[in-house]
Amino acid sequence: MMAAAPVAETNIELDITGMSCASCAARIEKKLNKLDGVSATVNYATEKAAVNVPSGYDPLALITTVEDAGYGATLPAPPKAGEEEAPATEKDLELETLRQRFIISAILAVPVILLAMIPALQFTNWQWLSLTLASPVIVWGAWPFHKVAWKNLRHGATTMDTLISIGTSAAFLWSLYALFFGTAGEPGMTHTFELTAHGMDGSANIYLEVAAGVTTFVLGGRYFEKKSKREAGAALRALMELGAKEVTVLRGDQEILIPIEDLRVGDQFIVRPGEKIATDGVITAGQSAVDQSMLTGESVPVEVGEGDSVTGATINANGRLTVRATRVGPDTQLAQMAKMVEDAQSGKADVQRLADKISGIFVPIVITIAVITLIGWMIAEGSWSMAFTAAVAVLIIACPCALGLATPTALLVGTGRGAQMGVLIKGPEVLESTRKVDTIVLDKTGTVTTGTMTVTDVVALKDRQELLSLAGAVENASEHPIARAVAQAANAEIGALPEVNDFSNEEGRGVRGMVEGSEVVVGKNEGVTLPAELAEAKTKLAGKTVMTVAVNGNAIGLIAVADTVKDTSAEAISQLKGLGLTPILLTGDNQSVADQIAGQVAIDQVIAEVLPADKAQVITDLQQQGKAVAMVGDGVNDAAALAQADLGLAMGTGTDVAIQAADITLVRGDLRGATDAIRLSRRTLGTIKGNLFWAFAYNVAAIPLAAFGMLNPMLAGAAMAFSSVFVVSNSLRLRGFTSVIRETASKEGASK
Repeated sequence: MMAAAPVAETNIELDITGMSCASCAARIEKKLNKLDGVSATVNYATEKAAVNVPSGYDPLALITTVEDAGYGATLPAPPKAGEEEAPATEKDLELETLRQRFIISAILAVPVILLAMIPALQFTNWQWLSLTLASPVIVWGAWPFHKVAWKNLRHGATTMDTLISIGTSAAFLWSLYALFFGTAGEPGMTHTFELTAHGMDGSANIYLEVAAGVTTFVLGGRYFEKKSKREAGAALRALMELGAKEVTVLRGDQEILIPIEDLRVGDQFIVRPGEKIATDGVITAGQSAVDQSMLTGESVPVEVGEGDSVTGATINANGRLTVRATRVGPDTQLAQMAKMVEDAQSGKADVQRLADKISGIFVPIVITIAVITLIGWMIAEGSWSMAFTAAVAVLIIACPCALGLATPTALLVGTGRGAQMGVLIKGPEVLESTRKVDTIVLDKTGTVTTGTMTVTDVVALKDRQELLSLAGAVENASEHPIARAVAQAANAEIGALPEVNDFSNEEGRGVRGMVEGSEVVVGKNEGVTLPAELAEAKTKLAGKTVMTVAVNGNAIGLIAVADTVKDTSAEAISQLKGLGLTPILLTGDNQSVADQIAGQVAIDQVIAEVLPADKAQVITDLQQQGKAVAMVGDGVNDAAALAQADLGLAMGTGTDVAIQAADITLVRGDLRGATDAIRLSRRTLGTIKGNLFWAFAYNVAAIPLAAFGMLNPMLAGAAMAFSSVFVVSNSLRLRGFTSVIRETASKEGASK
C-alpha cells in the first residue's frame, strides 16, 4: 500500500487588530488552530498571525475565523515604491490618538479628583462642575475600554477592560442617579465620611472622581505600553532599509540605472567606490576592499577580487567592481537575517502582566460578589438604597486604580532613571527576563573592544622615528582603516609626514610609494626576507594584524595593529560576574585573537570563528542547555542573536538595527552599562511586583468589608486613592538608584 503523499503547505501572514492583552492573542490562536490543516501562532507584540495552511487554502476563511472571535484581520498590503513608511505612519497616528485621549482625560480628571478629595474646595454646586468635567472622560476617554469589554462580553470572555468598564460605568451611573434623583444635586452638598454603609443614604454621594481617575490612570498605562510595543517591528524595517534602492546594470555595452526590485538573478551590475553592493553576487571583474561592518560588526574591510562572493548592503571601499547577481529579494543574506530576527521575536514568549493573568478569575468574581451583595442586602434590609450602596462599594473598591498604576509608574520612574544613566529599557516585558538570566554572551568587536584599529606595537631594526615616518607617509595616501591607524599613529609621534610619489594600492598586499627617493612598501611583503629579530617579533605578535615595512626591498621593521580592549571592559566583566552571570565571548574572529582578548578581560569561555548567520544558533544552543541567556552586541549581524536571547542589550554606539532588535540599549557604549541595566531592571521588576501584590492585597482585604456593608462607598474611593498614592510613592523610590559608573568615578575622585 502506497503512503499518502505529503500535503504541500504555504505560509500566510495576517495583520491582527483589536487585541488589548496577551489573552486576546491566545484566544485567536486557539480559534485558528481548530481549523483543519491549520497551524497558527499569534504574536501580541507584533500584532501578526503566522499561519501554516495547505496550498490553495482560502485566506478569507482565516480572516472570517478571526472576525468571528471578535477581532479584525487583513492580509498585509504589498509594499509599493515610495510607500514603505505608510504602515508605520498609520500606527503612529493610532498611538498619537491614544496619547491625545490620555492627555485630555488627565487635564479634565485632575480638578474632579481634587474637588472630591479636598472638602475645602467644595464650593456651592461644585458637584455639577465635576459632572461637566468627568463626563467626557468617562464616556469618550474610556470608550476604548467600553468597546473592548462589550466585544469580549459578546464572546463570553472577560479581561481587565471588563472590570474597568463596569467599575467606571457603575460609579458614573450611580453618580447620575444621586445627582438627578437623589439629594447629591442640592446646592451646598458636601461629601460625608461615614465609616460604613449602614443607615446612610447612598443617593447623597457621587463617585465621579473614581470613574474619571481610573480611566485616566489606565489610559496612561495603556499608552506607554502601546508605545513600546509599536517599536517591535523597527528592527526589521531598519534591516531592509540597509539595502540599496537602485542599481546600475549592464545591458550590452550600456549602464542603466533601475530600481532594485527589477534586478534578476544572473544580471551583471556595477558597483562604484563608496556605493552599496545591491545584492548577493560574485565578482566578475575588478578588485577592491569591501566594508562589511554594517552586517558583521567587524572593523577591517575584506579584500575581494574576481571570483569572490559579496553580500548585498555591504559597501565597496575603493575599486570599481562588476558583479553577477546570484540571489535577489527574499533570498539574499540581508533578507534572511531580517527573517531570522522576525522568527526570533515570534518565538520569544510574551510575558503577560500579572494583572491580565489574574483578571480572568478576578473580574467575574468581583461581579459575582457585587450581585450577591445587592441581592443579600435586599433580602436582609429590604432597602434598594442600602443594597445598591453596598454593591457600588464593592465595584468601586475593586476598580483597578492601583493595578493600573502598578506597572506604568514603576516603569516610568525606572526607565526615566535609566535614561539619565544611559540605559534605555523598551518595556515591562524586558524586566521579567533580567530576573532569570544566568549567562551573558558578549560580542567582541565594538562591545568588549573599541571597534577601531589602533597601532599597538612598533618594532624597528634601527630607527623607530624613521620607520614611522616612512610607513606613515605611504599609508597616509590610503583610505583603508588600517592605513588610517598607521598614519594617525605616525602623525601623533612624528608630526608632519614627508610627501609620497607614485603611490599605488595593491589589494590584499599593501601599499607602496616613493618617499624621499626610496621605494617604501607597507603590507604583507611576501617576497621580503625578515631578519631573525623581526621574525621572532612577528611570532610574538600572533593574533594581531602585522605589516612589514620594507625600504628598497629590505625589511626595516614591523607595525602591528589591533582592535583594542576598552578601558572599562575588564571592570564590567567583573561586575557582571558579581551579579551571578557567566560571561562568554562570541566573535567571528579567529581563535587566537579571541583568546587574547578574553584573557585581557578575564573571560573563561570563548566561542570564536562564528559566521554572522550562526550567532543566533549559538544563543539557541545555550538556551537548549537550560541557560537563560543575555546577549550584548552592536552589529547588524548581532540583531538576530539579540532578538533570540532572553535579554538583548545593544551598544548605543552600534548600528540602528542592533539597537532596534535589542530589549535594552546602552547609550554610552560602556559595557559597565550592562551591569546598570540588569541591576536597574531587576530593581524595577521587584517594585512592580511589590506594587501588584499590595494592589491585589488591598482588594482581597477590602472587598469583603464592602460586601458586608462595613465600607462607605466614599471611603472606598478614598481608600482606592490611598492605594494609588502608596503605589506611586513606592515607585518613586527608584529615583535613588545609583549607577556603577558613577560609583566608580566617585571612588576614583575620593582616592585622589
